Order: sequence, then C-alpha cells, then structure tokens
Amino acid sequence: MRVTVIGAGIVGLATAWWLAHDGHAVTVLDEAAEPGSGTSYANGAQLSYSYVAPLAEPGVLSNLPKYLLDRNGPLRFEPRADPAQWAWLLRFIGACNAGAAARGTASLLRLAFASRDALYAMLAQTPMQFDHVRNGKLVVQSSAGAMRAAEAQMRLQATLGCEQQALTAGECLALEPGLASIRDRLTGGILTPSEEVGDCYKLCLELARVLATPEFGTTLLLGTRVERLVVEAGRLRAVRTSKGDHDADLTVLAAGVAARALGRSAGVTVPVLPIRGYSITAPVRASNRGPRHSITDSARKTVYAPLGGALRVAGFAEIGTRGPTPGRVEALARETDAIFPGACDTGSATTWTGLRPATPTSLPVIGPTRIQGLALNAGQGALGFTLAAGSARLLADLVAGRAPVVDPVPFRP
Repeated sequence: MRVTVIGAGIVGLATAWWLAHDGHAVTVLDEAAEPGSGTSYANGAQLSYSYVAPLAEPGVLSNLPKYLLDRNGPLRFEPRADPAQWAWLLRFIGACNAGAAARGTASLLRLAFASRDALYAMLAQTPMQFDHVRNGKLVVQSSAGAMRAAEAQMRLQATLGCEQQALTAGECLALEPGLASIRDRLTGGILTPSEEVGDCYKLCLELARVLATPEFGTTLLLGTRVERLVVEAGRLRAVRTSKGDHDADLTVLAAGVAARALGRSAGVTVPVLPIRGYSITAPVRASNRGPRHSITDSARKTVYAPLGGALRVAGFAEIGTRGPTPGRVEALARETDAIFPGACDTGSATTWTGLRPATPTSLPVIGPTRIQGLALNAGQGALGFTLAAGSARLLADLVAGRAPVVDPVPFRP
C-alpha cells in the first residue's frame, strides 16, 4: 500500500519506520528542511515510561487561579478569544477528577510500556546512536504533602506494573550528592531505576538515515509545506502541498500541533492545543557536581537529564501564550546553577523553545478517522519521545488489521 506520513518529527518518523517495516511504500512530508527540527529538537530528553500521568488531575483546578495570575510560575494559562481553546479547556476541566486520572494513567502506562518494547525492537533490527542510556530517574519532592501524594501514585502504579521505590531525603542525597543545595526543602523522592534518557533529535536523524536505506525504501520530501487535505465524497483524494498534489492509499497525519489545522481542512477535529515548553543544553564541566540520574524537581516542574557530556534542562508549560515568554531560558540557567553549582557551563548553553501538541486528557489520538484514507497519530504532548514508538506500532497494527499491541479504544480519534 502507498502511505503518506505528514510530519518528520519523532512520532511521524517512528510511524514511517513501522509502516515501512510492514512492507508499505512510505513517503514522509514535512515543511522543515531537516527531520526532528521542530518540537522533537530539544525536549526534556527523558524516556519516562513510568511517569505518564495525565496533566488533568484533581489538584489542577484548585491551582487554576495561580496559573492565571503568576506570569513567572512553572505552569501558565493565558486565555484567548479562541473557541477551540475554550472547548479544549472545558474538556480538560471535565477530566480533572480522580476516576479519569486513574483511567488515563492506566492507558498511558500500557502504551508507554509497549513503546519501550517497540523502541527496543527497532534498535535490535536497525541499531541507532542517540546518547541512549538507562540511568534511572529520581523525582524529588519539596513538601510532606507532595511526598504523600507521590507515594500514593507510586502504589497505584505498582498495580499496573511499575517498579519504583520511595526514598527519604537522606537517601536521595546519598544517591545524588549534587542535590545538597536543596537539602533544606527536600522531603524525599521516588526512584525508578528502569527509566532512560536519549537525544530525540539525534534519533530523528538516525531514523531518517535508516528509512532512506534500500531495506526500507522510504521517500523523505523535506522542505515541502502541506497546505491542506482535499476530501471528496468522504474520502481523502489528495494532500495539497507547496510542490503540488500528493496522493496515496492512506495518509497518516502525525504533524504535531499542525495536525489541528490540517485536520480541520478535511473536516476532522484533532483535539490538540499547543503547550509551549523551554530547554537549555549546557556542557558539563564538573560531572561530580551534576546529576548521575535523570532528575525531576516536582515543585519547580523542571527536569534535568545527563545527555552525552551535556545536561539538558527543560521546564515550563504555557497554554495560550502568543510567543516565547522573555526570561524563561535565563530562569532555567539560574535554576541549574543554583541546584548544581559549578556542574555546567550555562553561559554557553544552547537554548530552545517549542510547542507540544496536547489533548485535554493527555491521551494521544491514534487510528483511522471517519474520512476514508485518513488516519491520525497526534497529541502525545510532552510525552512524544516516550510514546512515539508505541504509538507508531499501534497505528501500524491497526493498518495491518492484526491484534494491536495495546487496547486501541482509549486512543480512538
């Protein structure tokens, strides 16, 4: 079958890999000149298979006024006169309850574990280098209440297959001496030894290289802007691009935040909203002062990932902002110097900001749409790197008509 994948980020390229692996003739379209140069370029670098709980959870509603008023907080919501934003927000609020959060966590964990298996299968067949290391993840807490909530989540996730352990503040410091600077506010942490890190951008480049080999025979049409989807009589007839129309037996929309507008051109609602994030990548100059594990500072909503001689630091989540907020990357640099003093050269750090495609429930939409010949694989949000391989495998299973790697119902468009 001739398949077109729209999007050359990590989700689109993983989708192309699995579809080409199944023997389909795959073409990838993307406006960018280089694969992985958008949202996939400099994310948090964590392959965080055991930390996939939905953003919508009961505690969010009580904090909503703070998110509206605090321009410098880790989470920020800026209302706009956009009906799609308000429709998304209403669905998000509807999902902020314990039952929905528990169901969402279970579905996302199953997809995450399937994603880990799918990535390992890809690497076994086509080895790829992307600073991939299993170094474990420590999520540190700064209040007794937050630690109790983290332990409750750990107990829930234990019933779903996660292997984690709660550490005291002293045990966290013994594991990560570099955290001594936050000794006064550290109340404990959750350690997941199986978590991993990797460079998502490098993996995108490797996937593009592998896909271009004769074994896969995939065509990558980069620098090609997709303008709209042409639908006639309930079927997708063509993908209209800046270089002419492109037709296929199946088109997979895996274009991140752009999936919303492109879906609308075909009469399909793709419930994604862009959430802006920021990162810096700073060269390590004293590894004994920096983290050995991947670290998440829960109170500050900031992640630290050792990555091939550098430290990737990512944080902030902004909904509805019209552009980058001044001072965000500088704040990440200051926070890094404060928590791990002398570990990195933040003055020469590279900086990034990008838009993560999030659904109200945090569950991506994967599978065929009501338009014949059009399927979706979008909405992985901040978990795009973690969920990409599993999302791609699930989509390929549905296309092939074989037993899916996970229950597809929670992710049905």
